Amino acid sequence: MHPHFNFDNSFARTFEGFFVPGKAEPAVAPKLLQFNHALAGELGLDPAALDSEAGAAIFSGNAIPEGAEPLAQAYAGHQFGGFAPQLGDGRALLLGEVIDTRQRRRDIQLKGSGRTPFSRGGDGKLALGPALREYLIGEGMHALGIPTTRALAAVTTGEHVYRDIPLPGAVLTRVAASHIRIGTFQFFAARGGVDKVRELADYALARHYPDTTGAENPYLAFFKVVAEAQAALVAKWMHIGFIHGVMNTDNTAISGETLDYGPCAFMDTYAPGTVFSSIDRRGRYAYANQPEILSWNLTRFAETLVPLVDPDQDRAIEMLTDAIQKVQPLYETHWLAGMRSKIGLSTEDPHDLDLVNDLLWVMKDGQADFTLVFRRLSRAVRGDSDAVHQLFNQSGAFDVWARRWRKRLEQEGAVGETCAQAMDRVNPIYIPRNHKVEEALTAAVYHGDMQPFSKLLEVLNHPFDEAAGNEAYAEPKPDPSYKTFCGT
Repeated sequence: MHPHFNFDNSFARTFEGFFVPGKAEPAVAPKLLQFNHALAGELGLDPAALDSEAGAAIFSGNAIPEGAEPLAQAYAGHQFGGFAPQLGDGRALLLGEVIDTRQRRRDIQLKGSGRTPFSRGGDGKLALGPALREYLIGEGMHALGIPTTRALAAVTTGEHVYRDIPLPGAVLTRVAASHIRIGTFQFFAARGGVDKVRELADYALARHYPDTTGAENPYLAFFKVVAEAQAALVAKWMHIGFIHGVMNTDNTAISGETLDYGPCAFMDTYAPGTVFSSIDRRGRYAYANQPEILSWNLTRFAETLVPLVDPDQDRAIEMLTDAIQKVQPLYETHWLAGMRSKIGLSTEDPHDLDLVNDLLWVMKDGQADFTLVFRRLSRAVRGDSDAVHQLFNQSGAFDVWARRWRKRLEQEGAVGETCAQAMDRVNPIYIPRNHKVEEALTAAVYHGDMQPFSKLLEVLNHPFDEAAGNEAYAEPKPDPSYKTFCGT
C-alpha cells in the first residue's frame, strides 16, 4: 500500500521570501526505529502503510510524498538575550501541512535531514540521542495535557554524525500546529518589512486564532491572544517542574505549543534556581526565571507589531505596553488556579497564594521531590500522612503547613476520596525522570536496545495512573550535576 498524505500547503502557497525550497540529503540505509500509530491516525494518515520501508524512506527524506513542498523557514531570534538577525531552519524541512481528523491544520516537518541555506556552517544532521529525547519528552508532555509539538516517527539514517564522538544519525518527524515563532516576526521586522510582518500576522491570526480576526484592532487582539496562550503554557510547565532550557524567541511558538526539546529536563528535588542547559552559565532560563522570560519574549513580539497596531507610534507603544503589563498577572492567575487544583482546592480564598508559596518554601528547605510531594498529598487526604512526610529532610515545617492545609480543605468541605481522586488527575506519578530518560537513550544509542525506550514511553503515556511494577519510574535519582545538551 502506498502511503498517502492529504497535503494542503498554505504556508508555501501564501508567502514569498519567508522560506527557501529545500531538499533532504539522502540517507544511506534508513530504518524506522519508532512510529507513532496513534498520532498517524489523528492526522488522517494510514498507520499500516507508513510503518514500513516506504515510511522509512519518507521519514528519512529519501522519498518525497506526493503533494509535499519541502521548504526551510526563515526566522531570527534572541538567543540567551542576544539578537541573531538570521537563524532559520538549519536542519529542518517542512514537508507540508495536513488537515487532521479534527479539522486542525498541522505541520509535518523533518528534523535532521541535512543542510539548508540557514545551516550557518552546521551539518544539518541530528544524532539519535536528541531525536529520541524529543520524541520521549514531547509525547510525555502531551500525555500530561500540555500543548506541545509531537513526534510522528524517528528513523536512523545508517550514517554517523560527528559531535565530540561519532554517533548514529537520525531524522525526527515533528508535528506542530505550525512552526511560526516570535523569531519569524523578528526576521521581517528587523529588515523593516512592515508589509511582510502584516502578511505573517494576518496568516497566523487566521490559522491559529480565527475568532480574533474581526476584532476592532486585530493586531492588538493578536498580541493579547498569543500572550494568553503563552502565559497558560508557562504556568503548566511550572506546575510539573518542567525546565525548557532554551526559552529563546526562536523557540517560542505563536500557537502556544511547547517547541524544541533541546536541553530540557524535569526537576527532581524542588530547587527554583535549577538550570539544566550546559550553555546557560548564568541561569537565564532557570526554572524560577521562566515566568519573567515569558514577559521578556512577549515584549520582543510586541516590538514587531508596533507599526500594525496604530499609525501613531507613541499610541501603539502605549497600547502594547499596557497589554505587556497584564502578562504577569495573567500568568499568575493561570499558575495559582493550577496550584489550587494540585493541593485539592476547588474554591478561591485570598490566603491561597500564601498557602501555596509556603508549601514551596517548605519543599525547598526540606529538599523534597517536587513531583512526589504533590502526588502524595492525596494519600494524606486518604489518611496516610507518612508517605508525604518522609519526603522532607526536616518534616517539622511541613507538619505545621499541613495543619493549615487541612483547615483550608475543611473550610471548603472537600470530601476525602473525591478530593484525592481529583488531585491524582492533576498530579502525575510518572514524569520523564532524567535518569530514566538517560538510561533509555544510552541503551538505544550505544547498545542498539530500544526496549528501555519503549517501556518508558509506555509508562509516560499514562502519567496519572499508578501501576504495579512501575515503581522505579516514579522514584527520583537526584543528581545535582545533571546537565543536558542541545545536540546541535
